[in-house]
Amino acid sequence: MKVLVLGGAGYIGSHICKQLFQKGQEVVVFDNLSTGHAEAVKWGALFVGDILNQEQCEQVFSEHGPFDLVMHFCAKSLVGESVQHPAIYFRNNVIGTVNVLDAMVKTGHKKLVFSSTAAVFGIPNVNKIDENQPRKPINPYGQSKKMVEDILQDYHHAYGLKSVCLRYFNACGADPEAEIGERHDPETHLIPNILKSVAGSNQAGLKVFGNNYPTADGTCVRDYIHINDLATAHILAGDYIEQHDGAYAFNLGNGNGFSVFDVIKAAVKVVGADIPYDLSLIHI
Repeated sequence: MKVLVLGGAGYIGSHICKQLFQKGQEVVVFDNLSTGHAEAVKWGALFVGDILNQEQCEQVFSEHGPFDLVMHFCAKSLVGESVQHPAIYFRNNVIGTVNVLDAMVKTGHKKLVFSSTAAVFGIPNVNKIDENQPRKPINPYGQSKKMVEDILQDYHHAYGLKSVCLRYFNACGADPEAEIGERHDPETHLIPNILKSVAGSNQAGLKVFGNNYPTADGTCVRDYIHINDLATAHILAGDYIEQHDGAYAFNLGNGNGFSVFDVIKAAVKVVGADIPYDLSLIHI
């Protein structure tokens, strides 16, 4: 099987490329390297291109295809930035995805696994979110992903394009063999920021935002899913649309929430040292 991984030079995409390669699949990566890294593309060919460039979208299919499956991770994904610059998010995440879909339809490619987000749900009224919860995003990032989910429904009805959207909150961890890992700039994820504060590479120190949440220890609780489990889920989603016709969406999680203090305490056990932090109070 031959798989096109859009955004395969990034954190999630590179881990998926490794798993695909280990399963004997041929991989081609399409990435503009704005947040990804060429040196992370170790398990397939790299085509440097941008989903905002329609010609480049079509070119990767004509020059490297045909592909049995397309996986899409080329998204802007910082919530705060999306509020400040919504145009960037709607242009890249929505218009860029439409460019990809049009290139797929034009070249006869009909199977897509799309990296969505649990941010499409906004503020849910339940502790554990299933697929039947209403989608009410509260920021442009979540809205852009919801728009793509709706577009994929329409592209299935009109063009027969099959898809699976996977929604998750916090990808975490890294390749156990240490060949790839997280490398964001700026780094917004909790676990790497904890480790950076221990290593002394985070000059600003570790920040904890709020201890007055309605949780056991007062800090925010999140659902974390290991990057390798996430990669496996995307590969299984590809298997699913091989057998099912439609446009589907599934939620991913480990089923247990962990607070900011839970994660810090776990890191203390691993590194064997106290981890200082600055607490900033916020209104809940």
